Amino acid sequence: MDSAVSMPLGEGQVAFHRRSGLLDALARRRTVLITLALIMVAWQLGPRLLALPTYLLPPPSTVLMAFLEQWQRALNAAWITTTVMLGGFIAAAVFSTVFAVLIVSSQLVEDAIQPILLVFQVVPKIAIAPLFIVWFGFGWIPETVLVFLMAFFPITLSAVAGLKSADPDILDLARSTGASTWAMFRKIKLPQALPEIFTGLKVGITLASTGAITAEFIASDRGIGYLLLEWRADLNTPMVFAGIFLISAAGLLLYYVIEVIEHVTIPWHVSQRRDISHA
Repeated sequence: MDSAVSMPLGEGQVAFHRRSGLLDALARRRTVLITLALIMVAWQLGPRLLALPTYLLPPPSTVLMAFLEQWQRALNAAWITTTVMLGGFIAAAVFSTVFAVLIVSSQLVEDAIQPILLVFQVVPKIAIAPLFIVWFGFGWIPETVLVFLMAFFPITLSAVAGLKSADPDILDLARSTGASTWAMFRKIKLPQALPEIFTGLKVGITLASTGAITAEFIASDRGIGYLLLEWRADLNTPMVFAGIFLISAAGLLLYYVIEVIEHVTIPWHVSQRRDISHA
């Protein structure tokens, strides 16, 4: 029996397990898919039943037709916005993690920097965005800076909270065995901080999309944000909806990329053990 259990799965069994996994994933999201379908049906029928003009609320079919007429221009603009969003977010993720390590490594640094960090966190970044035009002019630099600031603070605060959440008893035990500071950070502090860090990254990527669009509203002549202003001025509401869907899809894709990385990196964490959470 043991040998039978240890035998590798055949191609048919592997395909069966893959289909089962796909069916399980679809079953878990059945309610969401049904809800989205009902929303789309109501949205399609609502404007016609209420006799609403297209410039107020276009149905999804009208949005799709408008997008197909300008799909290349819209996708190029969405790509520009996504690159700005991704560039600012990656810079924020790297600097935030390093900054968080510096904060938790020294009580003096924490006492000096963390209160200032909290003050800057409550400053509305959108309100100071016009200053970036004065300092950096138009172009990708002020856009990236705004995205960076939008994502930097939540990632930093989450990383600090995660790095400070390491179990002190485990740290004392490791220290008593002669483990170095680097070894304790790499094997204890960082793994235990990863769930909080990934939470900050997921919050940061959602704010990054907001920052990218806002920056293009203020300091850009390209990207989805710029086109949204153009389409609004032309009362081209279907393309406004199409632009919103495009940048939302890009942000959602990046969010799920982070979730996949999280699942691969910390499969041991309770948030990733779906078999238990859905039992």
